[in-house]
This record gives sequence, C-alpha cells and structure tokens, in this order.
Amino acid sequence: MTQEPVALAAAFASFAELWSPRIVTVVNDYDVRIAKVEGEHVWHVHDHTDEFFLVVEGELHIALREAGGERTVVLPAGSVFTVPRGTEHKPSAPVRTAILLLEPTGTSTVGDRHDEVPDHVDATTGHALT
Repeated sequence: MTQEPVALAAAFASFAELWSPRIVTVVNDYDVRIAKVEGEHVWHVHDHTDEFFLVVEGELHIALREAGGERTVVLPAGSVFTVPRGTEHKPSAPVRTAILLLEPTGTSTVGDRHDEVPDHVDATTGHALT
C-alpha cells in the first residue's frame, strides 16, 4: 500500500484488462479496488460480505435475484450501490465503464458461489496497482 495519494485517472490509465480489478489502497481490512468493465460478468454470491460499487464513469447494471424475483438496478456515473451479502447478483455494463469497489481483503471477484466463469472474467482477489 502506498503512502502517497493515488490519482484515479492515472490508476485507470495504467491497465487495459476488463473485469480484472486493481487494488489502489487498503482501509483497515478492506481493499479499495478499481476495475474497467464492459459486457457481462457472472452470476455469483458473496456469502459473508456486502459488495459496494461506485460508478466513476459509464453505466453499470446489476441484476439481482431476490426473494421477490429478479430485478436490475442501473447505476449511472456518480452512483453508488451496495449488494447485500448472500444476494445473487450479476454486474454488466453496456459501454466501457470504470468502477470502484470496496470489499474485505481476499474477497474473490466471483464470490463464494458462482456460475461457470467465462474467459473474459478474471477470477482473482485483486491485482496490485502498478
């Protein structure tokens, strides 16, 4: 973890991979991750943690499977949303989108339970920002 400020624009410019988050800093036991996304992720669940999303640029859709059925929340740039622990969800983005996530260190990008992971999704606990 750096002891210097991190410029988000420069951090986003430092990598090209989609659905492959970079850890920009750590707050207590939580990673602050950034990712570029486009297309669909995978249906997955985090059994023991909520998942916080902030849309920096673009538009993120999060499909949710809840007790009352399925719904999709749409997050334009500047919006935040928290997926509650135990909720099956599938992020997607109709255009190239930049997001910031807050998750406990070591949390897998494909959760504790998930559908088959497609090749374009990086199943990771986050990569160091270079």
